[in-house]
Amino acid sequence: MRIDLHTHSTASDGTDTPAGLVRAAAEAGLDVLALTDHDTTRGHAEAIAALDGLDRPLTLVPGAELSCRLDGTGLHLLAYLFDPGEPALLAARELVRDDRVPRAKAMVTKLRELGVPVTWEQVERIAAGGSVGRPHVASALVELGVVASVSEAFVPQWLGDGGRAYAPKAELDPFEAVRLVKAAGGVSVLAHPLASSRGNVVPESTIAELAAAGLGGVEADHMDHTPETRRRLHAMAGELGLLATGSSDYHGSRKTVGLGAFTTDPEIYGEITRRATGAFPVPGAGGAA
Repeated sequence: MRIDLHTHSTASDGTDTPAGLVRAAAEAGLDVLALTDHDTTRGHAEAIAALDGLDRPLTLVPGAELSCRLDGTGLHLLAYLFDPGEPALLAARELVRDDRVPRAKAMVTKLRELGVPVTWEQVERIAAGGSVGRPHVASALVELGVVASVSEAFVPQWLGDGGRAYAPKAELDPFEAVRLVKAAGGVSVLAHPLASSRGNVVPESTIAELAAAGLGGVEADHMDHTPETRRRLHAMAGELGLLATGSSDYHGSRKTVGLGAFTTDPEIYGEITRRATGAFPVPGAGGAA
């Protein structure tokens, strides 16, 4: 089985629609796909509806990627198979999601003050109704020729944490997020936890504390982890009793990584599904949950 547990659609900052993402996953030969848009489950219904039109079996794992921050360092928490209607987690996701627009507008204002002719209308067009975020602003900078790629916008000179055009947003405390996901019947996995190329990362001691608080796993195999870092995370998972997952973090054309670039071991996937009580994987025609 080929299992990719971290992908994004136009419901947040990916470039494939949820249905298009499902079709692309099937064409890429995936057996299991998790849809984990930022702080939203809005794309789930469209993705599930697309399963029946596929030529090969594909199982969809409903999820989300929650925006967190601890002591000034941003963290992303992948949440799988939680009850999307559970009130406390729903309210937390809405709080973060609703703050995305004023945050993006603040970044546009800062960029214009720096002499970059970006407009809010441009960012809105790029977001195309999705949950607006920094990647949409970064894409605007690419369109204007300010940077050559989205990743080049995430530096202190532009949109990186604490950068000249950076603006903070509402984010969850990761310990509270872990608790909320667990209370909603879901399983939480810390996304790309040691990806220092993205900026500051939390110390390993914090990951151990999150594990003690109910964190389910760490995303070990990821494009932003070096081979040495992947080995360390697999070892850490064993030491802390965490599940070690692998994922593409696919964003369509917004990133160069392809679907299935990194995958999760079927036994780890099976353990995630066994632990979850809030929702179930959705098999398409002939798909195996």
